[in-house]
Amino acid sequence: MIIRKRRRLQNLTDYKKRVALVKGDMPRIVVRRSNKQIIMQIVEYHSDGDIVIAMVTSNELKKFGWSPRSNTPTAYLTGMLLTKKSEKLNGRECILDIGLYKPAESAVLFAAAKGAMDNGIKLRANIKFDESRIKGTHIKNYYSQSKDNFAGYDKEKFNVEKIEELFEKAKEQIKRV
Repeated sequence: MIIRKRRRLQNLTDYKKRVALVKGDMPRIVVRRSNKQIIMQIVEYHSDGDIVIAMVTSNELKKFGWSPRSNTPTAYLTGMLLTKKSEKLNGRECILDIGLYKPAESAVLFAAAKGAMDNGIKLRANIKFDESRIKGTHIKNYYSQSKDNFAGYDKEKFNVEKIEELFEKAKEQIKRV
């Protein structure tokens, strides 16, 4: 009789995938997405437990004039911010850990990884991403078609029609950190 591990039964951990990542003997860039935010960590494996080197949540982007959501531009900016917080990793190669998420082209998780890669973290991944999606052009286009789904942005007085300019402004502020 096979006894399955508790975290596997709860769909929290894929142990085969975790062992493969740990065997790589490189720091992992862990990217997680919730309904409200993007969470990124740089984690190193140690036998007595993983050690988090740096951590960023998309809520920290408020300091840079960006209204955080769980979308592509927010993920990219979160990846940029993680790079700025983890100066210790200069030149070290990392592995991308997306957990139980199934990889899909142009996924938010890969936008976060691209943000980290474009700003100096070496990732063992081949990520190609449409620049217009990273800047939020698709959000602006959808907003022009249906303004009903953007009450959260309106409540925070975030001008979706200028999302590309606000993205560039936040990006420049993060680079200056």
